[in-house]
Amino acid sequence: MVESKNSWKAWIYLSPAIVLLLVFTAWPIVNTIRMAFLENYSTMGAAGGITYQFGIGNFVQVLQYDKFITCLVNTILLCVLTVPISTLLALIIAVCLNAIRPFQRLLQTIFFLPYVTNSIAIGMVFAAMFNMIGNNFGGENELIITAGIINSVIKFFGGEPINWINAGSSYFHNMVVMVVYIVWNALPFKILVLLGGLQSVNKQYYEAAKVDGTSRLRTFTRITVPLLSPMITYVVITGFIGGFKEYSSIVGIFGDDMGPTGDPRRLNTMVGFIYDALANHQGRASAAALILFGIIFIVTMINLYVSKKKTHY
Repeated sequence: MVESKNSWKAWIYLSPAIVLLLVFTAWPIVNTIRMAFLENYSTMGAAGGITYQFGIGNFVQVLQYDKFITCLVNTILLCVLTVPISTLLALIIAVCLNAIRPFQRLLQTIFFLPYVTNSIAIGMVFAAMFNMIGNNFGGENELIITAGIINSVIKFFGGEPINWINAGSSYFHNMVVMVVYIVWNALPFKILVLLGGLQSVNKQYYEAAKVDGTSRLRTFTRITVPLLSPMITYVVITGFIGGFKEYSSIVGIFGDDMGPTGDPRRLNTMVGFIYDALANHQGRASAAALILFGIIFIVTMINLYVSKKKTHY
């Protein structure tokens, strides 16, 4: 324990980190709240000496924006679809990895690689995988398809290529691509957390279950899942927080248009909405950021309340 007479030394050691936190974390939060409540606030206007009235006009503009509901629905859909799927898959993979002794570390490394890879680069790879380009040569019935890996596999099994992400593709197919990508990208972190929890479980529980002749399914549902419930709660909550902040994955696949050619902004999210408004409407962007914070806070509190009765510490 640091003696009180030497506490000033601790503050000196901590001062660089505290200054950085104040400048790059605390002040931006305070400034965002300030800009959100200044009517039609613009940084350039403020620099030019314009004064702004205090009010909730920015929030009204955000809620009245015609694409706001689209951004909100896209964000909620991506969360609701990807978090349960990725958590369940991560749990199954973690249990399988924990049971495999040979090459376990190699497999852990392979599964963890997407986590340390740039999301934009991964999105570009997925765009190439799901790509489908049609070209007419000489006649209206002569359509040559340059297919990505996914459509090549579909054609190999006798199916017709699907327009996943190109112009004229459906919203459903776009969302399928995004769900596959986000789930794949979210797996490494969740697998790491759940595998760490599995390796810390007392093996006596499994030995007792084996002696009693308990089936593997019952062992999984009655021993593994309850003992991993704190880790499952953690990955679910962080998954929802990350899901509500989805942006770079969509840009990686669809580019800055956030949608297929001919239908831009179709897959725009709340974070994309904030970035769009930042250029000329900083007050509106700040209000949207606070709305997004409120949504994430409410969802997190609901998750904590629901998981409180199901989590065993």
